Amino acid sequence: MKKATQRRGAAASAARSSRADKTVPARPKRNAVATKEKILRAGIAEFCAHGYGGARTARIARRGRCNIRMIYHYFGNKEGLYLAALERVYGDIRAREEELDLLRLDPVEGIAALCDFTFEHHAAHQDFVKLVIIENIQQGRYLRKSKIVPQATQPLVDTIRKLLRRGQQQGVFRRNVDPVQLYISIMSMSFIHLSNKHTLSITYDRDLDDPKWLNARRNHVRDMVLGFLRP
Repeated sequence: MKKATQRRGAAASAARSSRADKTVPARPKRNAVATKEKILRAGIAEFCAHGYGGARTARIARRGRCNIRMIYHYFGNKEGLYLAALERVYGDIRAREEELDLLRLDPVEGIAALCDFTFEHHAAHQDFVKLVIIENIQQGRYLRKSKIVPQATQPLVDTIRKLLRRGQQQGVFRRNVDPVQLYISIMSMSFIHLSNKHTLSITYDRDLDDPKWLNARRNHVRDMVLGFLRP
């Protein structure tokens, strides 16, 4: 009897051990990087659609398919998310400018490439255009809090300055051109037909979304800038 009881006990113990040995699927860990990225993208879309004042964290959470608490966990509050959105769109254009490696080109080609890139980037990334407009309406209140954006812009200014200096030394560019003034002109001419396209289309009876018109506009911007730089 005692042996039978021992056998039954051993069998039960073995069964429990067998069940314990079976691999229990681990609960998937939250991918923090992916979650933060989804929230940021959702925030950019929401701010572009409704501005800063009209944006709602509840809608951002729905867009990002996440718990609203995750917004506050990763970004602190709506302001923190908005500033991150601004830094993202500015960071994207600065990173792509760096990839151009403009200093490997001769001065004329370098400035021409910068003109074409700026025009095309604005056209392809209208979230940048919209967020810049929104932040200007707020007089730069939130962008002023960023240290990242001004620091990221300085290499571009240095690159333009070097291209201008080389062009002046080669006799193909005029002297006394301010690199910041030049870039603001390039950006302005690549920007206004997007920021004001509805009113300009009505005023001048032109479809500013027409690909042929946009191609002509890009060439016009490049020719304007290079024409100004000639000595």
